[in-house]
Amino acid sequence: MQVQDLIKEKVLSELKESISEFLNSTEIKIEDCKVRIEYSREEKFGNYSSPFAMENKNLFGKPPIEIAKSLTEFIEKRNQSSLVFSEITCTAPGFINFRVHISHLLLLINNFILKDDPFVKLVESKKINLEFVSANPTGPLNIVSARACAYGDSLAKLLLTLGHKVEREFYVNDYGNQVNLLGVACILRTKEKLGENIVFQEEDDGRSVNELIEANILPKESYRGEYIKEIVEAISLQADIWTKILNLLKEKSWEALIELYSLQAIESNLNGQKKDLFDFGVKFDRFFSERTLHESGAVLKSIEDLEKTGDIFEEDGKKVFQSTKYGDDKDRVVIRDDGRPTYLLADIAYHKNKLDRGYDEIIDIWGPDHHGYIARLSGAMQSLGSDKETFKVIICQQVNLIEDGKKVKMSKRLGNFQRMTDLIHYLGKNAKDVGRYFFTTRTAEAPLDFDLDLAKDESDKNPVFYLQYAHARICSIFREVGEEYSSEFAGSFEWTDDRLNLLFWIARFSEEVYDAAVNREPHRIATYLQSLAKHFTRFYGNKINRLKDCDEATRLSLAYICKATQLTLQQGLAILGIDAPERMEKQQ
Repeated sequence: MQVQDLIKEKVLSELKESISEFLNSTEIKIEDCKVRIEYSREEKFGNYSSPFAMENKNLFGKPPIEIAKSLTEFIEKRNQSSLVFSEITCTAPGFINFRVHISHLLLLINNFILKDDPFVKLVESKKINLEFVSANPTGPLNIVSARACAYGDSLAKLLLTLGHKVEREFYVNDYGNQVNLLGVACILRTKEKLGENIVFQEEDDGRSVNELIEANILPKESYRGEYIKEIVEAISLQADIWTKILNLLKEKSWEALIELYSLQAIESNLNGQKKDLFDFGVKFDRFFSERTLHESGAVLKSIEDLEKTGDIFEEDGKKVFQSTKYGDDKDRVVIRDDGRPTYLLADIAYHKNKLDRGYDEIIDIWGPDHHGYIARLSGAMQSLGSDKETFKVIICQQVNLIEDGKKVKMSKRLGNFQRMTDLIHYLGKNAKDVGRYFFTTRTAEAPLDFDLDLAKDESDKNPVFYLQYAHARICSIFREVGEEYSSEFAGSFEWTDDRLNLLFWIARFSEEVYDAAVNREPHRIATYLQSLAKHFTRFYGNKINRLKDCDEATRLSLAYICKATQLTLQQGLAILGIDAPERMEKQQ
């Protein structure tokens, strides 16, 4: 399917051509006008509407309703023989409304929906790197990570529908101070496991990490969650590693023990994260280790690349990147006065690596506290020769877990946070489908309230089950009467409102997917599927649409509508990573 095959594109094209002819008798040029269409706000007015008259009233110097009436009459005369429109009307305060001809809806459904090829393929596809989740391996994935999982994987599926080559990537931050602090936490929890008492530091008193370990004090900035005990317990079951740990502990070789425990804890956490990803139906093409960048010298090499651009200057012994040149609010240190690289330089090296891998587009999905980081990294990419549009960042906002009408508190270091694995266990066998749907019901840039009670509900009050029930009901219908259908609608077939409206909602699936993919908005698919399922429920709630009670010709025509709905539900749910079951345990 090409873009021009979409119904809305044909409607828009007809509108533009009609307006262009209409303006021939005026001094107004179409280039000066704003021409667009949108879905009608009420189905009784048609399928699409144009606010042309209202948005261009100043050019005409007339009330919008007068412009709309004149233009509607002109379009009606011009399109008398058109197979695109069955009705063109205008309504106050100046909308021009279009109802698409049934034959045109059927043409699209026959050519694309029923042939299992409903997606627009762009002429020029891209090689895209999509990085998402990338949670620090210092602990389990949390709820925001779960949202990024659902959003990122669904976005990847959308981009694939356009014909792009998409590689999903997870960046493992396995280097630096936070990783060392994880090792420190493991050492203290090991002491506790061996019977020693440990205390939590409340305020920084200036003592070194080694001194705090000696005193059995867990540093304030380290990790305190119960999951650290779980890591230690798991590692203690590996006899060879545990022996090394006990020997280093006895020798008080803290630096060596921190390094060993850090690596082991990172591996343990990453394995746990991978299991959560698997349970959520998310598969990555690459796990990229930050440590490999440092060990290969790529991080320090990147400062040389930046210096060649002239965007690095020295100040008080530090090397500073001129990020203000690219829209940042201040310049950023990339090499400290002691010669150590900052986190920013490591991120620059990582994204330089992505550029070297030849991607046409690089998309990062970041957490809610990273807004200020966009300008500096984007600036570095441009400094290194990348086009501004090559690198894009999507911020995945905070998730509020709601239980019994109240927010559930989260704090990673203190340990009273909700882990992704907790959510998966709470939702049980439906975790993947329910979790992924709930996380894609809103745009990523908006905070999300996740209703745990509704998510646990297995009736059709739960929007996920509502969609799956709709699909399962169609499967049940076909089991009862057979899957035979016909695209030949007899003249006696009555196109009632519920039949016609459902047909339009099926036909618009391709453009809904296209718009969601181009705008990077998976939540549009979740919203669309709810409307489609509601229209099917309304359709099948009408007794005249019951296949088993119809004559053969009517049954075959109704089966056609049901089959198209079934395939559309399957395709839409697949984009969201949700199963489309043929049977449900509880059907209503």
